[in-house]
Amino acid sequence: MDQAPGSPQEPKDTHGLPGCYRHPGRETGIRCTRCERPICTDCMISASVGFQCPDCVRTGSGTGHAPDANRPRTLAGGTVTADPRLVTKVLLAINLVVFVLGAVNDRLVDVLALVGQWPPAPFLSSEGVAEGEWYRLVTSMFLHQELWHIAFNMLGLWWLGGPLEQALGRSRYLALYLISGLAGSALTYLLADPGQGSLGASGAIFGLLGATMVLMRRLRYDMRPVVALLAINLVITFFWPGIAWQAHVGGLIAGAAIAYGLVHAPQGKRRTPVQLGVCALVLLVSLVVVVARTLALT
Repeated sequence: MDQAPGSPQEPKDTHGLPGCYRHPGRETGIRCTRCERPICTDCMISASVGFQCPDCVRTGSGTGHAPDANRPRTLAGGTVTADPRLVTKVLLAINLVVFVLGAVNDRLVDVLALVGQWPPAPFLSSEGVAEGEWYRLVTSMFLHQELWHIAFNMLGLWWLGGPLEQALGRSRYLALYLISGLAGSALTYLLADPGQGSLGASGAIFGLLGATMVLMRRLRYDMRPVVALLAINLVITFFWPGIAWQAHVGGLIAGAAIAYGLVHAPQGKRRTPVQLGVCALVLLVSLVVVVARTLALT
């Protein structure tokens, strides 16, 4: 989604200001004194005369004094890496490994699936999140039983996750994925039958979908394709039997909220604290929901 560094194109907003050559979504009136490309405040490096871009400083004799400025940054402030899909590949591999292990040993599904409280009343509950097995809120995010289920989710992870990881950076993208998945599990735990098992990465995938909408809006891309995709998925969510709609809705809301905080955080020193604060807030709300539901069940 980001324009490649060094591209000769200069994206412009509706007011005519060019966008930073490394961060197209940021309008700027500053240009590098050597190559004359537009640069934002995060990219500009003080020189003897004016400012220079990170590429010119690395290849020339710039006198910049900000060491971090010559490191390419993503739209959200993350570091640009050689493999922009590494975290996505790792997450995909974990899901596939757990799927294979679950197919070999059915007991693994019983141990890792999201169960609020089991067995249901009037029997004495012996396992579930309410009985202290909180790990199920996370492990269920990587668990699948049906081939169509994991195929659908992993395709979504690959199509949506790669561009998001490239736009946000690894650590921010990973936080988005995990917290969205946890939020989906929390809402499922709150609203679903506590004795009914739930599993799948759908909460996290819907979080990526919500984040994609926010990112495309931020970059002023055509929203119609992703809105159509969301509409189709919501129809499937509410009309296809056996789907935990709570996980989808919880993940979607959390992913959109986190992404908004990541891409709209103020530039400069305040950006990272604001981003951390948004992630922490969504995580805290999810944990409060879990604690409240646990108290209600016990």
